[in-house]
Amino acid sequence: MKFFLTLCSLLFVFVSYSQYKNVTLPLPKKAKYRYSQVEPSIYINPKNVNEIIAGSVLNDYYYSIDGGESWKSKSIKSKWGVHGDPCMLIDTLQRYYYFHLSNIKGERLIGGMICQRSDKIEGKFRKYQGRTVANSKFHDKEWAVVNTANNHLYMTWTQFDAYASEELTDYSNILFSKSTDGGLNWSDPTVISAVPGDCKDNDKTAEGAVPAVGPNGEIYVCWSRDDSIWFNFSTDEGKTWLPKERFVATQPNGWVIKIPGIYRSNGLPVTTCDRSKSRFKGTVYVNWADQRNGEDNTDIWLAKSTDGGKSWSKPKRVNNDDSKKHQFLTWMTIDQTNGYLYFVFYDRREQAVNKTDVYLARSTDGGETFENFKISESPFLPTDDVFFGDYTNISVHSGVIRPIWTRLHKRKITLHTALIKDSDLNKKRTE
Repeated sequence: MKFFLTLCSLLFVFVSYSQYKNVTLPLPKKAKYRYSQVEPSIYINPKNVNEIIAGSVLNDYYYSIDGGESWKSKSIKSKWGVHGDPCMLIDTLQRYYYFHLSNIKGERLIGGMICQRSDKIEGKFRKYQGRTVANSKFHDKEWAVVNTANNHLYMTWTQFDAYASEELTDYSNILFSKSTDGGLNWSDPTVISAVPGDCKDNDKTAEGAVPAVGPNGEIYVCWSRDDSIWFNFSTDEGKTWLPKERFVATQPNGWVIKIPGIYRSNGLPVTTCDRSKSRFKGTVYVNWADQRNGEDNTDIWLAKSTDGGKSWSKPKRVNNDDSKKHQFLTWMTIDQTNGYLYFVFYDRREQAVNKTDVYLARSTDGGETFENFKISESPFLPTDDVFFGDYTNISVHSGVIRPIWTRLHKRKITLHTALIKDSDLNKKRTE
């Protein structure tokens, strides 16, 4: 009996503290990009959590019908070309969207923003394609969101007068466009940033616009520019906006962040809003990274507004370590069934040199406190001469949690998710 009790105790410890299962997404057979499987996006079908779609640079698509246990992959095409920055969505009619940059006959970024739709999870995107109005300027770093009340699509991005230009007369601005017909047609883009940035693709450039939808259809957007986070909103589906963006928080040392071993990194913000029936309904959140605690100590931050963006809380640190090491490339989402916040980011708190883990953070009290969980099965050792991409991503619905990240180990790039349920997080905590 003593032996049996001891064995049961050991098994309990093993189950409670084992790693979360990591799954590798297969590289499509026709993937040709040298740095395929960076900059991933993932989305859970809210009407069927066993269906999950994902995308990665440059033009790769993945889907799972068993909750992420197994995946199929393919490379997609568009009549306007595909040049990365994938953003995945599924609307309430269970239509599957792949947003991306343009590349028309080798002319990158000048063809507007592209939206491709498939009515089947297998990703037959060629039939339904739409794009925003294009001009001679450069269009980069888009993100999109769906209004679940009417399935209207809202997209924001950065327009450069001339990409990487150092001319003082060239500007970057944040643009907005919407589609009311499933992504086939898009409204004329509206400039929603009153104060432009430069075009250097650096700290003074206006970038990182991620839209969010509020409980009554409000559209909220934050972005970075000139060592600060800025905010604008619309209450009439993008017809009108504040005449001038509002200040949210400082971003000391800017959004361009130097991380040893990483080709490039940024702290660009992610915006979301609680549309659940929780007591935090209507709260707007913005998540970013910066180096206010030192260039050798990048941290993850969260600010929130409970009055529609009129005022903002002081930033709270999401990573709960005292290691004074780097946490970087964060993304955030909300489980709209309960209002819980989830974050995914790279983390070096336990590692020496440049070895890197992946962590998940959760807040169940409206962003007041955070629990941290290591979710990668083993650390990786990146090298800064291999392009690593600019973001991670995460999708959560009804307690089903699917983060996605790039792993770069010994110069090999692979793409991963972890199979996590919210109830699993109570079994292993990192205090």
